[in-house]
Parts: sequence; structure tokens; C-alpha cells
Amino acid sequence: MLIPAIDLKGGKVVQLIQGEKLAIETSDLDYWIERFSGFRRVNVIDLDAAMNSGSNDHLVRQICTRLPCQVGGGVRSPDRAAELCSIGARKVIVGSALFDADGVRADSARLFAEAIGPERWIAAIDGRGGRVVVHGWKTTLPIRPVDAAVALEPFAGAFLYTHVDREGTMTGLDLAPVMAIRAVTSRRLIAAGGIRTLDEIDALHRAGIDAVVGMAIYTETIAIRATSS
Repeated sequence: MLIPAIDLKGGKVVQLIQGEKLAIETSDLDYWIERFSGFRRVNVIDLDAAMNSGSNDHLVRQICTRLPCQVGGGVRSPDRAAELCSIGARKVIVGSALFDADGVRADSARLFAEAIGPERWIAAIDGRGGRVVVHGWKTTLPIRPVDAAVALEPFAGAFLYTHVDREGTMTGLDLAPVMAIRAVTSRRLIAAGGIRTLDEIDALHRAGIDAVVGMAIYTETIAIRATSS
């Protein structure tokens, strides 16, 4: 399944390269909501909330009333996850709150599962250079993404793996770390980072993996259509 991405920053829809360099910015949220109306799931990330520099809750609420969304960005507590569910998020994406300096926080993962149910939350594992990165991809932890997936398996209903090394670059997804996670979990797996062709999405689909795509859609490198969902 192709899952289009809506990333929010400063009240606008944006696309960043590796989470830092601004590549695309638009205020026309309605346009993208309409473009994505035929998809079964849309990936919505509040980048300001992720960086603890603000909030785009008013836009998140607007999107969730019109599209079936999985929402993330700055979800630091089970209460926040429940709040997002209450404003319409179908699923909630949780990342940095699942980790500390040593690795996975199983206690935190358990609390999210208890608060909204395992089926309502997605554990985000972001990898760069073979290690998990957190806090807006600024902090590198001494744990591999595949090991994080093993530790989180008992609690999460699904995983979102982002290959930060290629995020926003449209240089193609590195399949090796994705397939390593696929091999250790029976949970639903979603992949992101560098995807540029429908052939890549089809290959992931054959492996039972969904694909979050941003830059390739916004640059029209991939021509989306309702049947893509």
C-alpha cells in the first residue's frame, strides 16, 4: 500500500531533505487533502511538535476530519496519543518516547499499548548509519533498528521504519535494513526514506510492506492516483 505523506511545519505543508533542508513549502493544504482523498491511509507528521518548537494541531485536526490518518510528531506521552485519537487520528506514531540513552524503554512502550491499544499505535524506528536516531534525528543511540524492533514487538501494533540516510533524497530505498526488520517481526511494517518509483512500492508490497512516500509525490516523480491505495 502506498501511503502519501503530509509533513507540517510553521503552519505549512513541507518536504525536507534528511529532516533539515527545506525543499518544498506550500500553504495550500486543501489541495493536498483533495489529492490524497482516494487513499486508505495518509501519514501526517507535525515537525514542529517533533522538534518541540510549536504545534500544528489545528491543521492536524482539519486533516483528520477529512482523511484517514496515522499521525506522529512529538508524541511524548500516552495522554498525547489518546488526545490525537480523540481528534480523529486512526493510528498514532510514537518514536523518541520509546527510547532512552541505552536503547528501548519497554515500560514506555507498554504504557502506550495500555492507553490506546496495540492496534492503534505505530512504533517509529528511525535509522541512520545503522543505528537508531531520535529527537528529530539529532541523537544517535547505541542500538540497531532491527534490535529495536525485536524489543518493541510485544507492544506495538505496527512499525514505521525510516531510512534517514536517504530521506527526502529520492535516491531509492535501501532495502537491506527494511528486510532485516521484516525478518524479525510479524507486525505490519511500513517503510520510508528515498522511495522514488512505483516499482519500489510494488516490490515492498510483494514483501508485505507498506510505503510512505513524500518527495517523489510532491515533485510528481511518482504520479499518484486513487487506485494506488
